[in-house]
Amino acid sequence: MRPTAKDLAEAAGVSLATVDRVLNDRPFVSKTSSKKVNEAIERIGFIRNPAAVNLARNKTYRFLFLLPLSGDQYLLELLQRVDEAREAVKSDLTLVDVEQIPINDPHQVAKYLSSIDSSRIDGVAIMAPESPQVRDAMARLLERGTKVVQFLSGQEKLDNADFVGIDNFAAGATAGKIIGRFLGHEAGQIMVIAETMMAQDSIERRLGFDNIINRQFNHLKGLPSLETYGDERRAQTIIQRTLENNRDIKAAYILSAEARIPVWAIEHCSDIRALTVVVHERTPFTEAALRDERIDTIIAQDPGHAVRSALRIMRARTDLRAPLASQEKIRIEVLLKENL
Repeated sequence: MRPTAKDLAEAAGVSLATVDRVLNDRPFVSKTSSKKVNEAIERIGFIRNPAAVNLARNKTYRFLFLLPLSGDQYLLELLQRVDEAREAVKSDLTLVDVEQIPINDPHQVAKYLSSIDSSRIDGVAIMAPESPQVRDAMARLLERGTKVVQFLSGQEKLDNADFVGIDNFAAGATAGKIIGRFLGHEAGQIMVIAETMMAQDSIERRLGFDNIINRQFNHLKGLPSLETYGDERRAQTIIQRTLENNRDIKAAYILSAEARIPVWAIEHCSDIRALTVVVHERTPFTEAALRDERIDTIIAQDPGHAVRSALRIMRARTDLRAPLASQEKIRIEVLLKENL
């Protein structure tokens, strides 16, 4: 049995009320009594339970999701899942807010992170492209005591912040394996489309994709990544030019979370059903495109699981507990028309 507060009071020779004041940093405790309690903590191996302390204090946890200002159906899906979670955890003394900012401007993201009051916000889940400015601002936020979760897209070399999301290298490798198997021995080129290659998840997916294609399917060639920046006109222009200048394209891999604009652009430029098309994330659009065979496979992750996982991790870190790693692992789901 672990020593209790009552055991600690007996070992220190003070009252239980004095122990409570010392453990909770309350006033009206003499230096002598404080010293006795702290010495007894070391002597009997008393372990403070932050979760129990927070419960006793009736502490309200305050967590923030920082998401992109602009997006498409997958962003709406994330916002809906955050709203669901917000309602679910209200009874658990947990308040959840969402802020949307232009995440493609790293200086603006860093400025916003610098403005967060760590005395008012216990944890922040941040979805932002990789950049030195954002990474440094997140590190400073951690130093101020706010827990940080890298949400779906992480920052390289930020070891003290947790990450919630799939293994993106493995996800890209999965896309490469699927396209390679679907095409069989047919030689050709693969068009690779991203919203931006500044995002760490896009970089890792491209690396995993190239690793499989180059090692196992050397009769196929992945073309340089196209960046749409979420703009329909730009997407149509660059995809049309790529298809016109590369007559041997047999497949398309859309590695960003939002697939609607690239798929729409491919449809306007060619017969999309003649290509093998792999996309990421289940949305109303990608589900419909899979059902009518405009695309062949969706590589997905459960957004609701990701949101709940981020909240559990921020709660655990606030309580100075280690998250349960097996519970927070986000699985890669491979969806076909037949298993929707």
